[in-house]
Amino acid sequence: MGVVARPFVFAWHFLTAIPLSRAHHEPTASELAASMAWYPLVGLLIGGGLALADLALTHLFTPHVVNALLIMLLVLVTRGLHQDGLADTLDGLAGGRTPAERLPIMRDPRIGAVGATGLFLSLLLRYAGLMALPQGLRLPALLCMPAVGRWAMVTLAWASPYARAEGGLAASFLTHLSSAHVLIATGALAAGLGLVFGVPSAFVVLLCAAALLVAVWAGCRQWFGGITGDTLGATNELIEIVFLLLMPLLLWFL
Repeated sequence: MGVVARPFVFAWHFLTAIPLSRAHHEPTASELAASMAWYPLVGLLIGGGLALADLALTHLFTPHVVNALLIMLLVLVTRGLHQDGLADTLDGLAGGRTPAERLPIMRDPRIGAVGATGLFLSLLLRYAGLMALPQGLRLPALLCMPAVGRWAMVTLAWASPYARAEGGLAASFLTHLSSAHVLIATGALAAGLGLVFGVPSAFVVLLCAAALLVAVWAGCRQWFGGITGDTLGATNELIEIVFLLLMPLLLWFL
């Protein structure tokens, strides 16, 4: 497997439940970092699958059913990885007053009342965002939504320290993560946004996503002392949902 192909396969296998290769490949720390550069491309491919599913399902079901099925498909394809991170992050925020108290709570496999409620509300907001999308924006938004969320994870991971001194799942990804990987990820996202929305709209979306990401970065530093795998998953969910909710408003001004 080539130097470029291996990191892409690792990114695909980590972010989706669909295997590309039956062979077991042990990634190095540098390959794990390099795989993050491909996250937005994997997001675009996931979004492409959602767009194709939307086109097919629209002929069979009402919009309400189609939107529910699209959300279910997204959760299945991604194994609910980011939803789990969101629930754990909310439980940590609700259950502790300091980073030292919050981080152990986030490692508890059980979901608390706040995490479960937040997860339900996030799915509800995602559904509302899909329902509110104008028809002309629907397919472009479905295509780019997963890419925007995964770009946010890469950028936040690069800009933040790891919160756990003892290490964790995300630590191995961040050891060799560099600005070059972030630039590649940003270029892939910008190309996808520019292709479907046009350059001016792509610039606005990137600018708004970056502004929101600064706020998330500040919150992670204050509340957790940095980032973890859970906070990265929560960031993906937050960015995707805000993207859906604000897309009609952002593009209305252009």
